[in-house]
Amino acid sequence: MEYRLEIWRQENSESPGRFQTILYQTGDDRETVATALTNINNTPGMKDINGNPVGEIGWECSCLQKKCGACAVVINGTPGLACDSFLRTYKKKKSIKIAPLSKFPLIRDLWVDRTILRENLKELGLTAAGDFVFTKKNNDIAFESSKCLQCGCCLEVCPNYVPDGKFFGAAGYAPETKFLTSLSPEEIKRLKPAYMTHIYSGCGKSLACKDICPAGIDMDRLLSRSNAVAVWRKKI
Repeated sequence: MEYRLEIWRQENSESPGRFQTILYQTGDDRETVATALTNINNTPGMKDINGNPVGEIGWECSCLQKKCGACAVVINGTPGLACDSFLRTYKKKKSIKIAPLSKFPLIRDLWVDRTILRENLKELGLTAAGDFVFTKKNNDIAFESSKCLQCGCCLEVCPNYVPDGKFFGAAGYAPETKFLTSLSPEEIKRLKPAYMTHIYSGCGKSLACKDICPAGIDMDRLLSRSNAVAVWRKKI
């Protein structure tokens, strides 16, 4: 099977970028976009359809098992994990267009800098939050919240999230819900101002995040729980 891969190439954030087209052949229908990128990088001397050298494609990966979120890219206009995007899914398409997430600073090619996700969690006060305690009431919510990969796919489709904006999106409230449903009233009161500024005041509840989440997190459930505790002071 031959696939036409259009891969975004850009040396750095200041240089011009373009799509480079590669004809990629494989006999294994279990291959993913991540597999293809790995194989291309492991094939010295590969050329594109115009006879130009491909060189090494800059992209990020780690577990390749849908557990870390590092390989998030945009495939044919939809964000997803390269390790969970099978080539056979796009068999009927004329080509597979692979681009970097657009709401993060570009490092090179498909590789972006998602440091802001960690900084946002600090701004929400989660790194200084008290000890997390499992209870019968919050066990299921804590598990759902902990599934967040911090991949950034939710922010790519969120109509309210903009880079450098005050709203932190689902990548902020999904992990925060775990803490809000377990901390003491005093700790929740400390976290509330940041929650109101960076989550509650900015969310338009389009729930595009729920539809795109690679981990299948029930975002509206987490949002309603975190709002209930932080905004309406209800006990969970």
